[in-house]
Amino acid sequence: MIHTTFRILRKADACTPSYKRFAKAVGGVKAWGDNTPIPLSLILQHNGLDDALWCLRCVLPSETAQRDRLARLFAADCAEYSLGIFEAQFPGDNRPRAAIEVARLFADGKATPKELDAARAAARDAAWDAAWDAARAAARAAA
Repeated sequence: MIHTTFRILRKADACTPSYKRFAKAVGGVKAWGDNTPIPLSLILQHNGLDDALWCLRCVLPSETAQRDRLARLFAADCAEYSLGIFEAQFPGDNRPRAAIEVARLFADGKATPKELDAARAAARDAAWDAAWDAARAAARAAA
């Protein structure tokens, strides 16, 4: 589980209305404790997904590696969710799927930063290729 504290949230300039809403929900900063760990799941429960995701930027220093892994896996899941759209247009191009797999491997310590950079560059090139194809098709249709 990933945690933050009221002190860390203030230092990161948390949104005042959200900060106050959460503090009220847990009985106040004094009652909770300024440096008492707050599970991000509790912020999710009381303030919703947007605030919980924002709080990923201000976790306990000892939990940044866990946060980074979770964020990378979440991003890979989001990318994979939309992958079908790309693959329907470009069925032979596996660069984005490969990049997602390398990102997951990297999150688990099974790929190197160099492999991650190469996969990221390949996926970026695939996105540019797709954008140029769409632009050409739009120009032909307009002509």
